[in-house]
Amino acid sequence: MSADTTTELGAPARKDNPWLWHAGVAAFTLVWFVVYRQLPGFSEWLTGLLPVERTSHTGEAIAFFLYDAPKVIMLLTLIVFWMGVIRSWFSPEKTRALLAGKREGVGNVMSATLGIFTPFCSCSAVPLFIGFVSAGVPLGVTFSFLIAAPMVNEVALVLLWGLVGWQVAVTYLVFGLGIAIVAGWVIGRFHLEGWLQGWVREIHAGAAGPLPEEDLTMVDRYRDGIESVKEIVGKVWIWIIVGITLGAIIHGYVPEGAMVRIMGSGAWWSVPVAVVMGIPMYTNAAGVIPIVEALLDKGAALGTVLAFMMSVIALSLPEMLILRKVLTWRLITVFVAVVGSGILAVGFLFNLIF
Repeated sequence: MSADTTTELGAPARKDNPWLWHAGVAAFTLVWFVVYRQLPGFSEWLTGLLPVERTSHTGEAIAFFLYDAPKVIMLLTLIVFWMGVIRSWFSPEKTRALLAGKREGVGNVMSATLGIFTPFCSCSAVPLFIGFVSAGVPLGVTFSFLIAAPMVNEVALVLLWGLVGWQVAVTYLVFGLGIAIVAGWVIGRFHLEGWLQGWVREIHAGAAGPLPEEDLTMVDRYRDGIESVKEIVGKVWIWIIVGITLGAIIHGYVPEGAMVRIMGSGAWWSVPVAVVMGIPMYTNAAGVIPIVEALLDKGAALGTVLAFMMSVIALSLPEMLILRKVLTWRLITVFVAVVGSGILAVGFLFNLIF
């Protein structure tokens, strides 16, 4: 990528002025913070204009939606832009090179940590598996990366921080990473490479190819951030709206007593039921977090809600169908059993403590 452009006649165009880009990005960030601080008052003002009683179930649901919808979209836009800038220093080739040849244990920790900062989701499972296997990355280390990448990503962490507090965000980070590291290590101990699909096993392990040369300017990296916003926000905004709508319905209409009985810490069966409910859902961190916020507001137990969120993101049925292209059903079953056991342990532990 280059900051140079050419005109229609083929003559080189004037180079971008980096200082104008710096100033524009700084202005955008400043305006973002100013607008973000006005959202509570704006949502209340807008709700007051509607012909509904503010304290009614409908009024509560509408106020929740009018506040959370712009809040989540704004948070997501800012996060994705800056992470797009940061990710311009990463690439799949560099990630594979960092993990290739790493021993299990250290490799599991490294791969799970890289999963937080690299631009991969469960939909990237097939090409990532092929690339990692061809680079000689151990199977368990690969699983640690593939668990952490969708489940413990910057979108989930910052949205959790902004919507339900830093304590929940840090809790999710620590235990999400723990599940990714331990689950990958356990799978690696089983030595299940023979349970990969046959065509994957035939890929010869070896060193990754030479890394591509990169000569990106800061303007190029800003452009990468803008492209990330277009791509990611453009794909997930509908799921955000769906998630916020469900959260608004829960917030406005579901009685607190009923929610406590269903997902409270006193119901021992709530954690496994939450995990089973989460698996068939097709959404992502941005879509499920507004639901998490509403559940916690209604008195649902923290462990149960975290188990539900983790199962939606890490064990979704669409992800299993994608992984089927590179894994046998036996290996998928092991993957679900190990990760699911970790999620259940987190849910029961937090319900016991809190």
